[in-house]
Amino acid sequence: MDCSGNNVVENLLTSDDVAGTSEDCSRVKEHSYEQREALPGEPRCTICSRYGEYICDQTDNDICSLQCKSILSELAARKNNKIERKPIVNITASDECFYVRNEGLSNNQIASLRSKMGISVKNGEFVPDPVMSFSSCNLPQKLENNIETVGFVMPTPVQMQTIPAALSNKNLLVSAETGSGKTASFLVPIISRCSQVRSEQSMHNKRPLAMVLAPTRELCVQVEEQAKVLGKGLPFKTALVVGGDAMPSQIYRIKNGIELIVGTPGRLLDLLRKHDVNLSEIFILVLDEVDCLLQKGFIEQVMEIVKALSQPQVLMFSATISNEVERMASSIASNLIHISCGKANEPNKSVKQVAIWVESNQKKKKLFEILSSPRHFKPPAVVFVGSRLGSEMLSDTITGSTGLKAIAIHGEKTMKERREGMKMFLTGEVPVVVCTGVLGRGMDLLGVRQVIIFDMPSSIEEYVHQIGRASFKKGEEGTAIVFVNSEDKKLFGDLVRMLKSAGAALPPQLSSYIAPTGASHSTRIKKRRVGL
Repeated sequence: MDCSGNNVVENLLTSDDVAGTSEDCSRVKEHSYEQREALPGEPRCTICSRYGEYICDQTDNDICSLQCKSILSELAARKNNKIERKPIVNITASDECFYVRNEGLSNNQIASLRSKMGISVKNGEFVPDPVMSFSSCNLPQKLENNIETVGFVMPTPVQMQTIPAALSNKNLLVSAETGSGKTASFLVPIISRCSQVRSEQSMHNKRPLAMVLAPTRELCVQVEEQAKVLGKGLPFKTALVVGGDAMPSQIYRIKNGIELIVGTPGRLLDLLRKHDVNLSEIFILVLDEVDCLLQKGFIEQVMEIVKALSQPQVLMFSATISNEVERMASSIASNLIHISCGKANEPNKSVKQVAIWVESNQKKKKLFEILSSPRHFKPPAVVFVGSRLGSEMLSDTITGSTGLKAIAIHGEKTMKERREGMKMFLTGEVPVVVCTGVLGRGMDLLGVRQVIIFDMPSSIEEYVHQIGRASFKKGEEGTAIVFVNSEDKKLFGDLVRMLKSAGAALPPQLSSYIAPTGASHSTRIKKRRVGL
């Protein structure tokens, strides 16, 4: 194909573009994967965000290839209800690129976001920007709905960077702490890509498209269960391939048509060696707990499985990535990008706890003193309160009394409102979030330096979760300030023990408190549950 006599090229490019480009006589890219990543300041493809080398004559949008032009043209036609839904283009899974829309952030904002979230990227020259919402990822609408249903308000830091990179066909080695959201980091891209590819293919001969390897059956079960929840209602079926379950039923399920296999290396090798299971269409391979899978006892099995596949995209995850694991991982996948979130391979420091005795009618005054003090206020900060109405009222009062921008987040707000609020908070536009326990559990708010517990929660377990939202940045210690008074007396015993174990100073009112002897906290919980 040349620039002088091809109708497709004439249809793809405007005359001005043909006259002005520095690559007039180069071949027009057929597929998005043939196009390079966009450099800073260069136009980005509307569909996949790679280098927008061409201009679509139908929409005037920047595009990277004929493939993305075809996708863009059909999307425009569907929007105008001009055509029926049909396959966009006859491509294979390895050709596809399911990248994200750009968030509109500058390079400085991107660097600041990564710094605040504790995201580090190395070995990658062209790494996609992190995203701050799942809606930025061009995911199937049903998948977005499922994500909201399970309660994911916004991506965790590891998901912010990993999901767009995985959707861009990058080979990844990802390290992040347990509970940081690594499982969804690979399941969301897998479900998105598999369901979109499958919707364009024939329903016959549905061979597996993705595989997740994990070292234990229990972990495989957990991964498959989450995959089922996130993939509900989509053309996405799973097969659990582990020891302890009957192999015939596993083989039957695979041959009846599935998209994802989740299994242990030993059982998967049994399928490969003893049964006719076709894995030729697998284009994504995940090694979960990769440091374990690359140890003696697993490494030979894993390598045999890798060799049986046709050079899939490889995503590897673990909480601990040593230099040796990194070296071995590089031998499995080329052009490997290493993404780490938080302080990889280092134990987290304890959150510094500061208990202040404050009577209920003096809480607001004490809070405003802290927020107005350059010495004591450490933004970004999260303030926990006991009620939804209280969060709204307190956020308004903070803004009016201190001049600081503050927003409220609670369960009655819509998912859109909560995402937008968190986006403003994480990008530094708003330094204070006042919230109920909705952010106390499951939210990895890395970069938050300070938590202020305005109202003590109802249990010491919730207290532990809430102070845990204070995380770390560049070795700094997170701080949790807790307001306590006689109304919280039922928690004094556990709170005193917790403060003492952390080496925190006790207010005089708590110092004189003597915890009751006898039953431990766990024993008292059990007795209450049985009515004693």
